[in-house]
Amino acid sequence: MLKKAERLFLLIFPVLFLLSFTPLGAKAPAPFAKPQLKTIIIDAGHGLPDPGAEGDETNEAAITLAIALKAGKLLEDALPDCKIIYTRTGSGLPGGLQDLREANRLRARMANEAHGDLFISIHCNSTGPSYRSKVTGYTTQTYYVKKGKKKVKKTRKVPVIKRYKVASTTHGTETYIWAANRNDAKKQFVNTENDDNDEFGEKEDSSYHYFSSAEAKIMASLRTRKYFNNSLTIANFVEDEFVKAGRYSRGVKQRDWEQIWVLQATAMPSILIETGFISTPSDENYLNSADGQKETSICIKNAVLRYKAYLER
Repeated sequence: MLKKAERLFLLIFPVLFLLSFTPLGAKAPAPFAKPQLKTIIIDAGHGLPDPGAEGDETNEAAITLAIALKAGKLLEDALPDCKIIYTRTGSGLPGGLQDLREANRLRARMANEAHGDLFISIHCNSTGPSYRSKVTGYTTQTYYVKKGKKKVKKTRKVPVIKRYKVASTTHGTETYIWAANRNDAKKQFVNTENDDNDEFGEKEDSSYHYFSSAEAKIMASLRTRKYFNNSLTIANFVEDEFVKAGRYSRGVKQRDWEQIWVLQATAMPSILIETGFISTPSDENYLNSADGQKETSICIKNAVLRYKAYLER
């Protein structure tokens, strides 16, 4: 057991050590500032000439734009002191671009240059077409068999098979965040000394080149971890709001098997919301309706307000 005096010394020594490096007359460090939600980026996924996933009646680009504009307006009204930035407000790709990859780079660059505090990308999900077959009748087929030196004519019945498309029943919402095990990749866009890897698509003179010191790299690592935690928090809020509205939630998921550029390259908490399956008639009809778009927008707005309260707690 340590004596009382020894325990007291162990407690006081670190403080004295730190004070010995503090200049005389220096002000005490300011208390830790709570994170603020000053700038929100609303990203409507896709945009012509890239329509995104196709439904029977509409396409992903049209639905995401409608929801993004509605959600943004709700947030502007609810948070008048918060700046809402849209990556696109028209039917085309951001910046009038024609190339999807370049447009996605622009989305991330817009968010980073605006020093956004939150990035919300809105999308629609889709499953591949499903087909079944059924026998619709029979037909007579003629064929020949060799019997000795002769060919003998014969007939047989063969089924007529019709292949038809089956409507998808996969439905519900999902919200994606950048996978925790890919934080090192995201960190390249928070703070990097060499971001000319073609996998990430940006050269060294890009807006993502911030710091170079070892200390700054440590801070970048801490920030990316914090981005993950905050991204997970608001993603859970989004899915919870969908459940409250009666939607089926497929949960919050980490995307690590396929890169999502806007989640990887944005230096802020970022989420990608799959608002429903446009390949499923029930989800498509809902998302294409005024009521469905309004309800989805309200869910997003409510989640952001909960996230703001969480940051300011």
